[in-house]
Amino acid sequence: MKIGIVNASSQRDKNRLIEKELLAAVKGHSMEVINFGITDQEPGNYSYIQMAIATSLLLSSGAVDFVVTGCSSGTGMMLACNGMPDVVCGYLANPTDAYLFGRINDGNAISFPFGSIDGWAGELNLRYTLEKLFAEPFGIGYPLAEADRKLADTAQLKTLKKIAQKSLITVLPQLEQSLLLPVLERPFFYEYVVKEGNDQGLKKVLLDLKS
Repeated sequence: MKIGIVNASSQRDKNRLIEKELLAAVKGHSMEVINFGITDQEPGNYSYIQMAIATSLLLSSGAVDFVVTGCSSGTGMMLACNGMPDVVCGYLANPTDAYLFGRINDGNAISFPFGSIDGWAGELNLRYTLEKLFAEPFGIGYPLAEADRKLADTAQLKTLKKIAQKSLITVLPQLEQSLLLPVLERPFFYEYVVKEGNDQGLKKVLLDLKS
């Protein structure tokens, strides 16, 4: 599994800590972590709306399998991500949330309230939350006695989302250029999506938008 880290500029001072705790949480698993920032070394300001677009690009293209993101409260990023195609994002504030989201909801992104890291031992809650998220395979259901019903509901939700939302290929050309282009102009991010993504139609749209 490829796991991308994505955060807005407001959380740039937390980026390296997020990376550190995620690496600690997935140690021993067959998982690769790719940090897409925003780091404290990167100039410019990027909103959580723009990073939700980045999250959708990463997941829709197939460049990564999962995204760890968030904002101060975690709620804004969760809402923005779920407003984008191909993103099923859960709000996770503690290990119990994480365990249930992974087993029942089988999503591909999580939004963490990074503002809570400011408190004493807050980074431990982040690590334990991520540990529980990846502790077992996704989509196995919980409790096991009701797994079939839970997973059937999850499948219906994902189908509903696909029906109710446009594809990212349709959405991107309709976005304001001032919102989208700064995301595409980040060299590492853009090059990674184009190189590692497997959606040829989406790649063509990105190339057209950049030209």
